[in-house]
Order: sequence, then C-alpha cells, then structure tokens
Amino acid sequence: MAMGTLVVYYSHSGNTGYIAEAIRQAVNADVISLIPEKAYPQKGFQKFFWGGKSAVMAETPKLKKYDLDAAKYDTVVIGFPVWAGTIAPPIRTFVSEQGNNLSGKKILAYACQSGAGGEKALEKLRVLLGIPSFSATMILNDPKDKPNAATEAKLEQFLMALQKEQEVTEK
Repeated sequence: MAMGTLVVYYSHSGNTGYIAEAIRQAVNADVISLIPEKAYPQKGFQKFFWGGKSAVMAETPKLKKYDLDAAKYDTVVIGFPVWAGTIAPPIRTFVSEQGNNLSGKKILAYACQSGAGGEKALEKLRVLLGIPSFSATMILNDPKDKPNAATEAKLEQFLMALQKEQEVTEK
C-alpha cells in the first residue's frame, strides 16, 4: 500500500524550491523538481515576457526526464510560482502527463508569488487536476527572498495539515 509523500514543484527564482526543501525536511517527503528542457530567461523584461506569455497561452513545455512511481505515494504536494495570475507552465505539463496517476491521492498545493493571483492560480490547478478540493493550500510572497513571521506561520500551518493527512493514511 502507498504510504509516501511526494513534493513536485517548479521553481524559477528559488522561492518555490526553498519551500519544497522545507516541506521535505519536515515530513520526510520525496521531491521531484520539474525542469523545462528549454529554460525560461532569468532576468529583466524577457523573464516576465516569456514566462507570462507561456503561462497565459497555457503552454506545456517539454520537461527534462524525471522518475515517478506514483503508486508509492498517497499524498502529493504541488508547488509553483504564480505567473500572470496562473500556474507556471511546467506544472501544467506535469499534470497533463501524470493527471491520471494522481487520481485518488490527497493533493495539497502551494503557490509562491511576488504580487497577487495565488488564489486564482490554485483554482486553475484544482480544475486542471479535476478534483473537488485540495487537502490544504498555501500562498506565500517570495518566502526565500523576503522571509518573515507571517510566512513562517503559514508554512507551519500547512505542515500541520500535511502531517494530519499522513496520520490519517497510516491508520
């Protein structure tokens, strides 16, 4: 029987990866970092133009190979940066490739943003996954770049919800 927790994330500027690592350490989860074959520009206008365009156009960029045996997990945490009010395209690719394998699992999600749009992005992910609701969600503003007590409190709450899901599974 599946018992594990998997964190799947895409991180462009390190914030989403920072949180994925914090979750991994707290709950002993496995982690998959999604990496597009063709990297998005890292700075300036290009970064926002290409990332935003790709997100708005609902593109599904080709990802570098990753190993996933979905049967090993009953809980999956999906993390992503918010781009143009929606999920980052590598997450869209992952869901289109693995959506059926995620069915019946407990899914939690978190979004990292610099501005706004996290609620809308989480809702788009929920619809894309075809699930009625997430077990828990969290929206953080640049957690690695601008650490603060509010972010720590949200993370703590999210981890408690995740640990509760893991306990339910173990019973």
